[in-house]
Amino acid sequence: MPSTLELLEEHRLFGGWQQRYQHASPVLNCTMTFSIFLPEPKSDAPPPVLYVLSGLTCNDENFTTKAGAQRVAAELGIVLVMADTSPRGDDVADDDGYDLGKGAGFYLNATQAPWDRHYRMYDYISEELPALIADNFNVGKRAAIAGHSMGGHGALMLALRNPKRFTSASALAPIVNPCDVPWGIKAFSHYLGDDRSQWLQYDSCWLMRQAQQQVPMLIDQGDSDQFLADQLHPERLQQVAEEMGYPLTVRIQPGYDHSYYFIASVIEDHLRFHASHLFG
Repeated sequence: MPSTLELLEEHRLFGGWQQRYQHASPVLNCTMTFSIFLPEPKSDAPPPVLYVLSGLTCNDENFTTKAGAQRVAAELGIVLVMADTSPRGDDVADDDGYDLGKGAGFYLNATQAPWDRHYRMYDYISEELPALIADNFNVGKRAAIAGHSMGGHGALMLALRNPKRFTSASALAPIVNPCDVPWGIKAFSHYLGDDRSQWLQYDSCWLMRQAQQQVPMLIDQGDSDQFLADQLHPERLQQVAEEMGYPLTVRIQPGYDHSYYFIASVIEDHLRFHASHLFG
């Protein structure tokens, strides 16, 4: 049985509709929320979908209200689906730190208590949410994925693990090597335990070395990003891509930081990048 969606809000936007829904998630054992932008149809063909994953402390509303992506999505005829970043609810395990617990799901399936009861964001993003969208909206089968920071990690990792599902992947200031940076080490230690071999399945640098199929990828990174030196390291994934002949473009953008001002400045390029593959 398809999950029942509860419409929380709806706004007319660039000829389409910006909506926010709530639904019960059997995968996460809690109630979840997502936002969706439905552009005015360009033809009788169902439109493709771009899934967007956000970063630490965010939910589905940050990208929706700050990135300014809907205007170009409306022009191109691409549905935008903005997912939440973690399970939610009073009985969901949490932590006092901003980089663990609610708002910090890291798009993985936790195996350690107390996190394993709810924190199965990999299954939610890769299986449950796409099925929910397909069951409830008129969308095509072609999909792409994008994300920012922790969500950039999620987008690249999910595309590397599901190359047949996504036509393309892009990331803004992504965590590309979570096994070897403080944010990832903290999260993976708690969610997955101390066996670092279990971490590799969520690390884009490792996954790209194992890839049997390729997904075109684009990364934008501001060179004034306060997290660049300690947490992000796009050059590591770029080096792997060069060694493996993987179709990855990394663009370093002078003067930009980690904020949504950066995202808003380059998001049009990402949408057009995805359109070239979604409609190709």
